[in-house]
Amino acid sequence: MEYLLLMERSTVCKHVRQKHSGKESKNIDDTPNGKQQMEQRTKDEVLTDHRVMAGEALGRSNIWEPSVYYALGKESFFFAGHNISIRESMDTYGALIWPGAIALCQFLENNQQQVNLMDKAVLEIGAGTGLLSIVASLLGARVTATDLPDILSNLTFNLLQNTKGRAHYTPQVAALTWGQDLERDFPYPSYQYDYVFAADVVYHHNCLEGLLETMRHFCRPGSRTTLLWANKVRFQSDLRFTECFQSSFNSTLVFELPQQEVRIYKATAKD
Repeated sequence: MEYLLLMERSTVCKHVRQKHSGKESKNIDDTPNGKQQMEQRTKDEVLTDHRVMAGEALGRSNIWEPSVYYALGKESFFFAGHNISIRESMDTYGALIWPGAIALCQFLENNQQQVNLMDKAVLEIGAGTGLLSIVASLLGARVTATDLPDILSNLTFNLLQNTKGRAHYTPQVAALTWGQDLERDFPYPSYQYDYVFAADVVYHHNCLEGLLETMRHFCRPGSRTTLLWANKVRFQSDLRFTECFQSSFNSTLVFELPQQEVRIYKATAKD
């Protein structure tokens, strides 16, 4: 019943649509019957994708013990010497915490000499609930957390609740739609960052090209910006995006959780 409610209530479906590759399209003829088959196939694949994501959302267990304790609508963490309480919403994937964010938080906490965030300018794209931005703030960074406009209210709430009186800098929040109005809203070189973070931003949606464009916008040749991207591998589209990512950046796999299929890449722009 909870699964059905999530499927009905989710507002994310407007940007979680399966994209067909040219190879897949050729397998279905252009007759009316073929078009109907293609439409049905698209519906079936979208439904399957929703089931995977929704099932993961509802079926998450506290595999990250002792740092994480799960309760519906709220999660508690302990990072950077502080208890962190995150308010979630079951209405959209952007208001849930996903494994990539937790893994990257752990990586940052455990590798502070390798990734020293003190006084560094950090941009998070697809910040969601704000957990990663909160941890970066508590580790001393000057953080700007970005996401779609309808995510910002809950994001702002979590950031302020968990950083006020704790962080050196008050984290900032801004709307950012991948691939849209980047030069207008974040003109280069006025907006430059030491680090760009992205966690679990790659899954079946129609914004992957815009996501890669956004990564390139903020991580340019000669910019000295380092990109840290963490993601759970769920779909073939994740692997295809990884190939495009590796062709665009000098990337290194710096951490992996094989059982959870979570990978963290560190990247800089190719010259």
